[in-house]
Amino acid sequence: MSKLTRNKFHHINRESWIWKLYLSYDIFMMIIIFVNLFCLIGNAILMSHFAYWFFDLIHHTALINNYKQVLHPWVELTESWFICFLILELLIRWGIAILRHHYSKWFFFPFIHWYEVLAIFPQLRFLRLLRAGLIIYRLYQLGYRVIPHAWYQTIEFYYNVVMEEISDRVVINVLDGIKNELDHSHTHKKIIHSLVEHHKDLFAQTMAEMLQENLAVNLQEHHHRICKQMGEIVQTAITNTSEVHHLLRLFPIIGSKIEGQAQLIAKKLGENLTDSILSQLTQGSPKQPNIIYTEIATKMSNININNQSLEKLVESIVYESLESIQKQVKVKQWQQLLKATENKNTNI
Repeated sequence: MSKLTRNKFHHINRESWIWKLYLSYDIFMMIIIFVNLFCLIGNAILMSHFAYWFFDLIHHTALINNYKQVLHPWVELTESWFICFLILELLIRWGIAILRHHYSKWFFFPFIHWYEVLAIFPQLRFLRLLRAGLIIYRLYQLGYRVIPHAWYQTIEFYYNVVMEEISDRVVINVLDGIKNELDHSHTHKKIIHSLVEHHKDLFAQTMAEMLQENLAVNLQEHHHRICKQMGEIVQTAITNTSEVHHLLRLFPIIGSKIEGQAQLIAKKLGENLTDSILSQLTQGSPKQPNIIYTEIATKMSNININNQSLEKLVESIVYESLESIQKQVKVKQWQQLLKATENKNTNI
């Protein structure tokens, strides 16, 4: 029994008479359902043309005639009594559910136990087997191995196969419908615009966080090198400015010294200016991005979305997302599980 199942039932006192009563009742219902279905299946076979042909072939028609005259009416009578029992049992349990407030509304019971309601009708007798199966499953969860563990695993595996195939087909049909609607509908642009508008705030927040996490961190790492390079750029700009050079050369003695000092001052000025700018850009954290990045992201989120390139971008993202989901849904998980089990058994 799994840890989750143990946690689910750990609070139940298995020594109480109520517990024993519920357990006995479940076992009783499971047995009489199987007996009832066994009798009905046997009756259907013995009352068929095949049974008459077979017993005639082995020259024992008296046996089948005796069954038809003596036992068949008894099977029909017990089925009638069993249906009356199921109706009474369902009404009693419904009343108990109302008294003990098992459900938020009193009329929920027959909808939740729909298979029990339908199983009352003779044409839907097979649903009684579903109830018996659910009882077996509940007992198995409680630690009572009514059926061998290997049988339980096999049943669970094929149940998961059926449910996965059904759910996959539903999801694929829905995705195909969405793609078809986008291909042929004239309103898909409105949908795309609405999608972009709806996510503007989230886009701005994400953009600001990305700028903070990437740009700010990189600027912080290369802070010193950027300041030094900017200072050298300003120094070079002063050196390459011929007007400044000619002006300083008017001072024969101190002109060259002034020029040299001006270049150093310009370099230091460039470094200090860059350092101040970078200090502003590297402030903040991913949870509280820098106000500069926040404003940039907000401005970008408010751009005009009536743009053909933007529409194509969003369209491409939507289509590729749908195709990725569809591709993932088409993966048969049960096949992978079966292959893994086979490989494990082979290795053993």
